[in-house]
Amino acid sequence: MKLVVVGDSLLDVDVLGTAERLCPDAPAPVLDVEEERARPGGAGLAAALAAADGVDVTLVTAVADDEDGRRLRDELAGVRSVLGPSPTPTPVKTRLRCGDQSIARLDRGGGPGAPHATDDMLDAVLEADCVLVSDYGRGLVRDERLRGVLARRPVVWDPHPRGPAPVPGARLVTPNAAEAKAFSGHADPMDALEALRAQWRARAVVVTLGADGALLHGGGTPVAVPAPRVPVVDPCGAGDRFAATVAVRLMRGAAMDDAVADAVTSAAEFLRGGGASGYRPDDRLSSVDVVRARGGTIVATGGCFDLLHAGHVRTLRAARSLGDCLVVCLNSDASVRRLKGPDRPVTKEQDRVEVLRALGCVDDVVVFEDDTPERVLAALRPDVWVKGGDYTAESLPEAELVEGWGGRTVVVPYHRGRSTTEMLSRRG
Repeated sequence: MKLVVVGDSLLDVDVLGTAERLCPDAPAPVLDVEEERARPGGAGLAAALAAADGVDVTLVTAVADDEDGRRLRDELAGVRSVLGPSPTPTPVKTRLRCGDQSIARLDRGGGPGAPHATDDMLDAVLEADCVLVSDYGRGLVRDERLRGVLARRPVVWDPHPRGPAPVPGARLVTPNAAEAKAFSGHADPMDALEALRAQWRARAVVVTLGADGALLHGGGTPVAVPAPRVPVVDPCGAGDRFAATVAVRLMRGAAMDDAVADAVTSAAEFLRGGGASGYRPDDRLSSVDVVRARGGTIVATGGCFDLLHAGHVRTLRAARSLGDCLVVCLNSDASVRRLKGPDRPVTKEQDRVEVLRALGCVDDVVVFEDDTPERVLAALRPDVWVKGGDYTAESLPEAELVEGWGGRTVVVPYHRGRSTTEMLSRRG
């Protein structure tokens, strides 16, 4: 399934250093610069986060042909993108940071004028199974042709105070508390929910409340979704993480309240990891990179892992014993349905991820949408690919791919009588 992220992209820059003295001529800290990091912001960050999750995602945005625009294009190199021209300089937000704190922010770029959607951009949106509109008030989603196309697709709309109203019929609109108050005139988020749902003619509205979670209204009684408690110094990027997660979960068939709950948890975990300032384009493989950098062996295995049982655990332990890091490549819910039939999986994707990550022998889990894991394997490039079952290494279609980068394929023992299919047949 294909997610398309449409909206305004920015270049975010963190200038990192230490501040141990004040300027002699003013009560201002002196930042001794140690490092500078750039990353995509706005719609670019939302798309990059979805791509890092293994989602088939395309970014549709406008980028100026200037030095900052070229730098932004470089930061988006790992994301499939359809880039139109922008008539204004690339927006850049530069944060001066000491430790985990921002001590100042410098903004430049932007200006009067708004980009227009090209035919290629419109075609990309029409191919989407779900569209996430990531509006940062720069004008792209005011384009009338684009709005006409968006009205024909399932849309999750992340609004901005300077942006237009969502297209009528949006599946979900995701303002934060301050935005909900500005749009509705109601200080109470509960009052804002009802007003905005009617005002925007949206199927559902969720107001995100930071540490207090979210309030969802899709008709009937509003639902309060609590958030895990995490220490937060810089909430930058949490909204993009929330929006990307909820859009993907809805695209994959999750119920609205489940999708919002997963998105709240995802945003909290994102902040626990440092938020946008802790983001790297290869975050999904960060544990792998650490092991690889010290010369360790990366092991990967794959499967549906529906109704986790002793056979699964034995396979995973055996795989982990072959190296220093085990990554599980997990079939998405849609992939499992195609492989196993419409009644599977019994256990939904996010729950399967949570259970696998709780096992001491599993270091990371990567969800993939395809029927086979070749594409995620090509990104991961493990030293050892492990399968359990009635296979030989030579019979596995992935074996030749893994061998291409010098890896090897290993088959671990199959445990008869222990399979999800057999468990379900006995239950029936």
